[in-house]
This record gives sequence, structure tokens and C-alpha cells, in this order.
Amino acid sequence: MTTLPVHDDTIRSLLDERRSFPPPASFAAQANVTEEWLRREWVERAGEDPETFWAHRSEVLDWAEPWQTAHSWEPTDGESLPAAEWFAGGTLNASVNTVDRHVAAGHGERVAFHFEGEGGDRRAITYAELQREVAKAANALTALGIGKGDRVVVYLPVLIETVVIQLAVARIGAVHSLVFGGFSADALRFRVEDTGAKLVVTTDGQFRRGAAVPVKQNVDAAVSGVASVEHVLVLRRTGSEVTWTEGRDVWWHDTVATASDVHDPEFFDAETPLFIIYTSGTTGRPKGLVHTTGGWLTHVAWTFWAVFDAKPDTDVYWCTADLAWVTAHSYETYAPLLNGMTSVLYEGTPDTPSWERHFQVIERYGVTTYYTAPTLIRSLMSRFPDGPPARYDLSTLRLLGTVGEAINPEAWVWFHTHLGRGETPIVDTWWQSETGGAIAAPLPGVATLKPGSALTALPGLAVRVVDADGREVGPGGGGLLVIDGTWPGMARTVWGNPERYRDSYWKRFAAQGYFLAGDGAKLDADGHLWVLGRVDDVINVSGHRLSTIEIESALVAHPAVGEAAVVGVADPVTGHAIAAFVTGDGDPDALRRHVREAIGPVAQPTHVFLVPDLPKTRSGKIMRRLLVDLVDGRPLGDTTSLQDETVPPRIAHVVTVALGR
Repeated sequence: MTTLPVHDDTIRSLLDERRSFPPPASFAAQANVTEEWLRREWVERAGEDPETFWAHRSEVLDWAEPWQTAHSWEPTDGESLPAAEWFAGGTLNASVNTVDRHVAAGHGERVAFHFEGEGGDRRAITYAELQREVAKAANALTALGIGKGDRVVVYLPVLIETVVIQLAVARIGAVHSLVFGGFSADALRFRVEDTGAKLVVTTDGQFRRGAAVPVKQNVDAAVSGVASVEHVLVLRRTGSEVTWTEGRDVWWHDTVATASDVHDPEFFDAETPLFIIYTSGTTGRPKGLVHTTGGWLTHVAWTFWAVFDAKPDTDVYWCTADLAWVTAHSYETYAPLLNGMTSVLYEGTPDTPSWERHFQVIERYGVTTYYTAPTLIRSLMSRFPDGPPARYDLSTLRLLGTVGEAINPEAWVWFHTHLGRGETPIVDTWWQSETGGAIAAPLPGVATLKPGSALTALPGLAVRVVDADGREVGPGGGGLLVIDGTWPGMARTVWGNPERYRDSYWKRFAAQGYFLAGDGAKLDADGHLWVLGRVDDVINVSGHRLSTIEIESALVAHPAVGEAAVVGVADPVTGHAIAAFVTGDGDPDALRRHVREAIGPVAQPTHVFLVPDLPKTRSGKIMRRLLVDLVDGRPLGDTTSLQDETVPPRIAHVVTVALGR
């Protein structure tokens, strides 16, 4: 246990995970990134000369006009606005790079996506078919008056058409902004107004746990009175009745489906905005992060090839994220297509009609790479502690990955043992909406893995863990995770508010040139990175700043616990009290003792609530703010993005009884 003095933003890092897993010889022998590859001169020098490294990596794209200058950067002095540019002078088209070039190379009959609907409907689309569908959509968008720089808000579930419209928007130089289909009309309206969207794309309804849920009515409410919106493009998915506004609303089957399937692309400057993605907005006003074309495509294309060991001739890849999240932008839509991969798209929730659904999908399509969230892994672990039912053949899996939050070591080991057969590497990736692509992650053919650690920054990137003054804390210390310098996939600004971009990410450590990620982290004795979660999730107990992820990891390691979520709740004496919400049949007093023994007295929860489930979004993230509100007695606010809206009332009953309210 680390007992360094704690002050300011230094975070106590308490657990000491010592297990390690070298890459299997068979995997290392066929890996894209090998020790020999890492010895290339421009790779070895990536730390001191990242521009040359990324210049080499930009060669994975097709450029209509070659770029002239790899990178320029105007840092902030605390008052000036930062400005980055990558691959100046180059022109390209994102849609051509993701689709057309593979058809031209003779891979048109390769399946781009296997789609499976929640109800069991299935469809496969080849690269040649995808090219034709994107061309139709691009022609339809042009007919609706959409052109370069116009913003298109996409409010769709996980469908092939969602990918089609993204690529079509990119093809004509417009800017897409995807909104999670579970968000409320108010959340959608904010994004429509903030972007000044000219078009909103939606469905009549979507399937959610076997039921057809209306969607179009949310859009009607969201766009009412918004002057920028000229049309609403509606895809028929469920057959639900919709209210129709003549002159504004148009059907997909009347516009896209009937358009020409030939489209001549235009090529755009590398810094042309590609998409706007909003932070979740759980605290404060959501930020619309702007990502541009050439640098971002370079970043995600290479990191996908390296981290996910992409083998387009043989792999079947599945990223389980909703298409609206940044995970999907980078590693479900664009990067797999840039690499010519075959991928899986699944529309529904992981428990519909049962928690075995993901095992069925993996077996049906022969998934080789499975990239998912730690929350889902913990859900599966709690329901299948001895692993998936033996009737499922998951032997095609050769690589596993995690994203979205730090993974508890015990969940990592379960994942490795039961889905990875004790041999499949796991790439634990750290990145965020702001970074655009992976920053730290294992390279699976060369890295010795540690459960719960993202290990090190990837070549061409650098991370540090610093204290409140920007001083590195060194091995064993906890502090603020920062990125040292710039990189191609970085968000360029906050839409309409460049001052907020400066103030949120660059101003605090302007003197050092660090990007403030907002996560806490520690470095172990080997210099390996352990992400401790959002600094906002740090609990201040009697002056000790504790990471929730380490307390959760200790709880999940107890055999009676399935899942755990830890939050800080108000306490008049200690500032925060630790409240733990756990699924399973553990005894609260025994769990408190377990945490005390695993970490120390300071981390012992004041409250342990045994709950039937945890409140999760449909992307699998736990909505911890709801747990704080339940204990502190505040209104819950918007819960429309939850997988199951019955969970908070059931937890509220447990809390009420336990606290004697």
C-alpha cells in the first residue's frame, strides 16, 4: 500500500496489483507490431520527434493532394487561444478512404458489416454495397440542400443506415453530430441548437428490450421553433405512427433509397471539420468537441492497426458501443473501415432477450476481436462467475479489449480466463472524446500485460502524472493525468466556444504545454499507467483524496460481490462519506472489513447498500451521479438514457430502508 503524503490534487493510490501476463508466443509471432517493428528508426525516435512518426503514419491514407507541413502548433499563454494544424496543404475524402479505395483494390465483395437487430433480423453489407448506399445518401443530402460545412444531427440507433449517413455527410464535406438515441428531447434540442443543424436524421421508432419505442416525437419537440432546421429525414424502422410536418419531414425510402448510386467525391483540406461530439454533460453544459479530417483519420487508422492487430483478411471485429459515442466514431465506424475490416453491429441491449446474447453473437459471426466496456464485463462476471455456458463456442476470439473506464483487476482476470481461455491478450485502452483516439494501450504482440493497467503511451504520444503545480509525482504517486504535447487526433476546439476549450484543457498547465485530461492516475514502479477515474469521482474523506476505482476493485474481488459502484456522499464531519452499492449476496459488515484489509481503514465504506442492479446507460456506463442523488435526497433529473428506468426506484427503496428514512 502506498502511503505518500496527500495534498492538493495528489490522489492516494492504494492497491498494489502484481500479476502479469506476457504475450503468447503464437500471438507475438503474427502480430502487426513486433519488437523488430519498434526498432525502426522513426519509431524509436517517436518520443523526441513525434511529427516524423505521424508523418510516416499518414501514409496509410489516400491523399488527393499530398500535405506540405506535418504539424504546426500555437500554444496558449493562458490568455491566447491555442491552435493546432496537422498535414497542412493535404486534401482527402474520409468516405473514399473508408470505402471506395477498398472496392478499387478488389475487395468489394468483402463484408463490411454483419448487422443483427435486437429482434433477430440480420443483414450483411459488402464494401461494394456500402459504397453504393453511401453514394445514394450523399446524392440525397445534396438534393436536400446540405453542403460543405453544414451540420447534420443524427439521432439513430445502431443500424447500417447510421454508418451510411455518417459517411455520406463526410463525403460531401458536411459535419455530422451523432446523438445517443436514449437521450431526451431536451438533450437533443440542445445539440441541434448548439450546432445550428440544418438537417436532423432519425427513425420512426427504435426497439428497446423487445418493445417498439417512439422516437420521431422526440425530434418533433426538439426541433420545434429551431430556425436552422430545414428538414427531418426519417428512416422507417419499427413501423410506428408518426406526426408529419409537410415540407420539413421526408422519408428515407422516398429520398435516399431512390437516389443515384453513383457519386463523384470532392476532396477537402485536412483540417476540414469532420464531426462534433458532445461530452456527456453530467456536470455543466455539454461541450461540443470538434474533430477534423486528416489528423484524426491518421490517428485512428494507425492505432487500430497497432492496438487491435488488425487482420482484414481473417478478422471479424466487434466493438459493442452505441454508434453515437466517440468509441464508435473511432473504433467501430471509421478505423475498422479505414483498415478494410469486417465488423459486427448489434442493435440491442446485452440482456435482450437474455444475458447470453453477446455469446450468441460472438459464436454466430465468428468474432475474433471483442472490444467492450468494463461495466458489461462485470455484469457478465456476476451472472456467469464460472464463465459463459459451455454450449457456446467462443474459440474464434483471439484478442479482447476494454474501453470507457478503468477495469477492475478481478474483472480483467475473469475476462482473460473465461473469454480469453487464459491466453488471449487484452488491450486496456485509455483515451477520451477529447483525444479522438487511443493514447495509452498495450501493443498486444510485445507487451506484458497487467490487470487494470493501460501500461504506457503509444508511440508518438506522451503522458505524465503530475501534482497540482505540474510537477511529476514519480513512481508510486497519484496525481493528475496529462498529455505532454499535441497529437493528430486531438479535438481542435469546442464548437462556438474556443475560450472554453483553452480554459478546460490547456490553461492550467500552459507553462508546461500539458493537456489536462481530467482523470486521476498513478505510475507503478515500472512506470506503467493506472487510471484512477475522473478527478470528479475522487472522494475527499477527512482530507484524504481517494480514488473510487480502487475501492470498487477491492469490493469486486470479494467472491460475494458481482458488481460495485462507489461514490462520495455528503457528510458533515468528514466532508464525504464513502457509499458502496453492490450486487450479490455479501454481508455489509464483511464487505467493510474486506475493504479495510485490502486497502486500509481510510477507504472503509460508511454505507454498503445491497442493490438488485446498478443504474447503467445503454452503453454500459454506471450513472454514479444518480447514486449520489439517491443518498443525498436530491431529484434525479433526466434518466431517459438508462437501460432500465426501474433500477433507481428499486435502489431508492433499499437506501430508504437502510438509512431509516
